[in-house]
Amino acid sequence: MNIIKQLLIILALSTATIFAQKNNPLANPSAIVVSGNARFTVLSSRVIRMEWASDGKFIDNASLTFVNRNLPVPAFTKKENGGVLEITTDALKLSYKTGSDKFSENNLTVEFTANGKTTVWKPGTPNKGNLLGTTRTLDGVDGAAKELEQGLISRDGWVLIDDSQRPLFDNSDWPWVEARPEKAQQDLYLFTYGTDYKAALKDYTDIAGKIAMPPRFAFGAWWSRYREYTDTEFRGLVDEFKAHDVPLDVLVIDIDWHYRSLPEFYKDGVWQKDITGQRAGWTGFTWDKAYFPDPDKFLKWTNNQNLKTCLNLHPASGVQPFEEKYPEMAKAMGIDPATKKYVPFDITDKKFATNYMDVLLHPMEKSGVDFWWLDWQQWGSTKIQGVNPTFYLNYVHYSDMERQNKVRPLIFHRWGGLGNHRYQIGFSGDTQNTWKALDYQPYFTATAANVGFGYWSHDIGGHTGHPNSAEMYTRWIQWGIFSPIFRTHCTSSPWLERRIWAYPLEYFNPMRKAYLLRYSLIPYIYTEAHNTYETGVSIVHPLYYESPKDENAYNFPNQYYFGRDMMVAPITRPIGKDSIYLMQKCWLPEGNWFEMSTGTLLKGGKVAEMPFTIDDIPVFVKEGAIVPMQPKASRVEEKPVNPLILSFFPGKKGSLKLYEDEGNNNNFKKGAFASTPVSFENTDGVMTISIDPVEGSFSGMLPKRGYELRFPCSFAPISVSVNGKDIAYNAIATPGSWNYVGNELETRVYLPELATKHKIRIKIQFPNFDQQLLSGKKGQIKEMQKFETFRSSNVWDRGRFNALGFASLSQVGQLLEYKPEAIKEQMEGFVARWNSVLPVLQSISNENNLYKPYYDFLKLLGGIPESPISKP
Repeated sequence: MNIIKQLLIILALSTATIFAQKNNPLANPSAIVVSGNARFTVLSSRVIRMEWASDGKFIDNASLTFVNRNLPVPAFTKKENGGVLEITTDALKLSYKTGSDKFSENNLTVEFTANGKTTVWKPGTPNKGNLLGTTRTLDGVDGAAKELEQGLISRDGWVLIDDSQRPLFDNSDWPWVEARPEKAQQDLYLFTYGTDYKAALKDYTDIAGKIAMPPRFAFGAWWSRYREYTDTEFRGLVDEFKAHDVPLDVLVIDIDWHYRSLPEFYKDGVWQKDITGQRAGWTGFTWDKAYFPDPDKFLKWTNNQNLKTCLNLHPASGVQPFEEKYPEMAKAMGIDPATKKYVPFDITDKKFATNYMDVLLHPMEKSGVDFWWLDWQQWGSTKIQGVNPTFYLNYVHYSDMERQNKVRPLIFHRWGGLGNHRYQIGFSGDTQNTWKALDYQPYFTATAANVGFGYWSHDIGGHTGHPNSAEMYTRWIQWGIFSPIFRTHCTSSPWLERRIWAYPLEYFNPMRKAYLLRYSLIPYIYTEAHNTYETGVSIVHPLYYESPKDENAYNFPNQYYFGRDMMVAPITRPIGKDSIYLMQKCWLPEGNWFEMSTGTLLKGGKVAEMPFTIDDIPVFVKEGAIVPMQPKASRVEEKPVNPLILSFFPGKKGSLKLYEDEGNNNNFKKGAFASTPVSFENTDGVMTISIDPVEGSFSGMLPKRGYELRFPCSFAPISVSVNGKDIAYNAIATPGSWNYVGNELETRVYLPELATKHKIRIKIQFPNFDQQLLSGKKGQIKEMQKFETFRSSNVWDRGRFNALGFASLSQVGQLLEYKPEAIKEQMEGFVARWNSVLPVLQSISNENNLYKPYYDFLKLLGGIPESPISKP
């Protein structure tokens, strides 16, 4: 490349937007090796770009996939010997016959180590072990998608991305798409990583751009339904959420916010087609005043409720004469409004895209629309060869928000192909509401991490199908709260219901509990979202990222990691007739784990099979994990997190770096964020905890903060001190005290507000008892309480059951709150008491079949602490 051309590119980049400032497509010259009509760029020790051009002119522009080649130059050597060019890093060796034609198996090889063996890649080598990526949509899917695209992660230890035909971005102030020059050319990116899958994702997102970090509110609950809601109905719906104490953050307003029922749309009992051949009213940009008499006041109300609003768009039919903004849009596009000629949709036309934003959408955003749902795109091509309209519409919307720089960009859309991870959130489409569809979603979501598409939003509950099963919807909700984005949805069919309070209490209660759990985990989820941004590893990711050499990691496709410290095995099948539980097989990697629903301590490296009821979500927490949480909230952005809840899970030591920022802008990219390091060590029952001074700062950061420290599966402590000062037990939770929550078998320590710039040191002396005494008891106490509730509502024979000890067993947790010092005595006698009541319950169940499911379950549950693990 000549010096003038290089300077021009650098000058253009220096005046560009955040897009270009952060993503420089021009590689460091020191990373480039040119040999005749071939050029090689060493992007990392594991990744090499290989170009061949018939005219010897190479591409320095960003492509739709790869936007950043200006990376630190890894150590490498180059030499030419006997007509062969060799480029060697510490991970690979490339050999190319100089002066030869386009790349082929005859002139190019790359040698590296994968799975402990030397691998030689040549052009045309099949990638047989590819673990797949994702697909554009799950519309109509009832079970598995027909086909997923190839992913970046392969058991072969390498992947090739052929970028030769993908369009490019120009270097304008708003980088715009352009076709590649028409000539014989190759543009290949070879990733070699063996089993270090995380390294592959880090390399990919370094070159293809970071996985977009959503605003904090996006991790709350979204309400969505394809239904003709009015302003009044939305207000009533929000009141119902409040009345049932269910949190909510986002109102998704589907297609019926705009004109859908003008007289010309529907004639002689038939829906008419618009000028593009689509159903009339499918596209629209004008509020329907019959449903929203004053849109500005409606949006003011949503803002006052601290709710975010998202409006559905199907923009591909352009701007038609009945739209309010048609005259202005037509003039802007050089069309005489008097002609009533519609304005065609062409998102690759920069003039159209600019007016589409400035004339149609920005005024609504100014009124209070927070982001857009870019729904079905009708067509699969544009006027520019190779430009997918889904991908490009996503880019235009996202980069428009980025250019405005008012809030953190967020769009809701379908997958458009490699590179689309830069513009999240994904809408997976209209699935069926069946167990098969539910069962597929955890695998589908985790696998999408293989292309960096880490934020799929599914129609929780399914979009369409048969009348709702309360059990299935409960399980869908439970999976949904451990999915990237939690959005309930369905079509307008009257037999479908997404309001959880419309279901019987036995289902409403676990669903509401799940909502509250989601909100309590927001600090953990948001910290993990930032980890995703930094590393390229999605919050929801497959087991094989962490255990690539263990075959079990590939054999449990519906089990996944939720962040770094949690592993989830969602239940996606019915319990079955005449039972109150089902058995769930879960693979536990090496190490020790704590199952949250039952409070069971488990040894890893094996397959566990455990019973779970409708209340339970199988979630396994790594030993030593510190999980940041928040108090109960109705909105994610309701108020700053104070006190911060820190849950310390059983283990010898652990650490956390809590991430925080302003939540809904891009200032974090300029260093406006803070991290709070937390660590602990546990030696012979003495736990020493350090909350270190906060690192960094941002606007609105708390100068002081209270803390609530939780210790699941713990005995009541002997002593607790904070910064060398002892604090006392108090049954009532007050700052500067500790207490014991018996039903959770959990110690809680409450710290007063302390300066975040100072170090806090907490020392807790726990009795040196065997923690295995507590394993599983939380679940047993919980289930005995549920049995007592069931029994008392079905049989009026209280004395008989009480005399047998059922009531006292159900109240062990309460007793421990009154007398936490009695925990060892209670737990040592618990198993014997449990086993003494089971034969009696067996006898009673023989007399009355009503009790048999409970006997079967309680008998099985009682065996978990002693023998939780079954061999594979």
